[in-house]
Amino acid sequence: MTIFRMEARDVFRNISPIDHRYSISEKDLYESLVPWISEDAAVSSCVKAELALVKAHLSVRGSATPFLLAALSEAEKSVLPEDVYAEEEKTKHNIRALVNVLKKVVPAETAPLVHLGATSVDVLDTALSYRMKGVTINVVLPLLRTLERSLCDLAEKEADTAQVGRTHGQHAVPITYGFAMAEYVSRLGKCVAEIETRAKGLRGKLAGAVGAYNATSALVPDPEALERAYLSELGLEPSEHSTQLVEPEYLLRLLLEMNVAFGVVANLADDLRNLQRSEIGEIRENFGADQVGSSTMPQKRNPWNSEHVKSLWKAFSPRVATFFMDQISEHQRDLTNSASQRFVADYVAGFCQALKRMTEVIDGLGVNRERMLSNLRGTPGSTDGVLGGVLAEPAYILLAESGVSDAHEVIRKITLDAEKEKIPFSEALARRPETLARIGAKMAELGLIAEASAALEFFQKPERYRGLAAEKARSLASKYRTLMGSTN
Repeated sequence: MTIFRMEARDVFRNISPIDHRYSISEKDLYESLVPWISEDAAVSSCVKAELALVKAHLSVRGSATPFLLAALSEAEKSVLPEDVYAEEEKTKHNIRALVNVLKKVVPAETAPLVHLGATSVDVLDTALSYRMKGVTINVVLPLLRTLERSLCDLAEKEADTAQVGRTHGQHAVPITYGFAMAEYVSRLGKCVAEIETRAKGLRGKLAGAVGAYNATSALVPDPEALERAYLSELGLEPSEHSTQLVEPEYLLRLLLEMNVAFGVVANLADDLRNLQRSEIGEIRENFGADQVGSSTMPQKRNPWNSEHVKSLWKAFSPRVATFFMDQISEHQRDLTNSASQRFVADYVAGFCQALKRMTEVIDGLGVNRERMLSNLRGTPGSTDGVLGGVLAEPAYILLAESGVSDAHEVIRKITLDAEKEKIPFSEALARRPETLARIGAKMAELGLIAEASAALEFFQKPERYRGLAAEKARSLASKYRTLMGSTN
């Protein structure tokens, strides 16, 4: 028989990178996850569930004395995972092993009540819901809210910072960097609310081997009242219908919403990484004085934190397929989720690692406003596009508004002239005085400029054409900062 005992293990002999690489670099985060998703937590939550059942039995019988309740609380502290594992070597059944160990430490008069009327999954699914609710409320949501508030701060701070908008990787029309970040404020902010709702909606059960309350109906007049008493000890409500399992969609929807948020964060990581390219150079991750970017190229300052977040997403997002597969069980229950469901803990840990790392990126981000403005205005002599061509859109819109039906084609040809002659769009437009005059007159009529003669100056400063970018950045930052609250 295998003997289990508490022993120190060299952290570098652990198999999962979560338990060595990330537990070392993110010690505080790791420690916050341990009470909820470690194997110790898995065992202790089942102990808590078993004792909640004992307390429910005592309650419905009117025999829940202060002495017994205190003794049960003490018993909860005395069950060690290694004792349960050692017993499982004999029983080959994890819950029966836990029950055997627990019966030895509870008051003798309560021992017959341990696991009475329950099947294994009444404990396992309920304990999993308890842990997933706990880790979401106590760890995941605080991390999300911290990241969201950092994004709100960045969006507000850079609300007026001119930047070129990009579609298909090409310069489009001007925006502001705060507006670009407000996209993620909005997307992630809605995820936070959904995740909280899904976590609070997780369910448990005490409905027996096939979910029809067969065993508990033989014990008490109202088995559903016993179930409610049991689950209330753990802060849960009953699944509306049970087989041997809690309806899997409660947990599935929580995990799917986490994965939606994970995707938002990965998208943000991609955007940040691309803006750090040498030829763009609009932002830069914080880089320590002793940090090294390359083992051979001393000048390198790689966006490795953003890349790390994307890499975590690549590792964990595909596990959604397993979450869906765990939705399916033959008849009232099979055991095909027994191994796969254990890896939900890894997913949550990986998600939390990404949130923590992305928050550090945002909080330490350097914004090169001059480079953003330079990229927006264009580089003189560049062959990569039309200098100032991002204002072709308002030129076309205003010309069309003045009554020119083929305005798009007129402006398109002007951009071709500018590209061919390597001159700014504004200069190419000025060579068409009739066109510029019509545009200027319409701008003056609309109150965009004081007088028509100021039109050329407008087309020389593309940062003035930004729509509601700054206003949207501020309003979304304000909205979601309020929704997140001032604390975790």
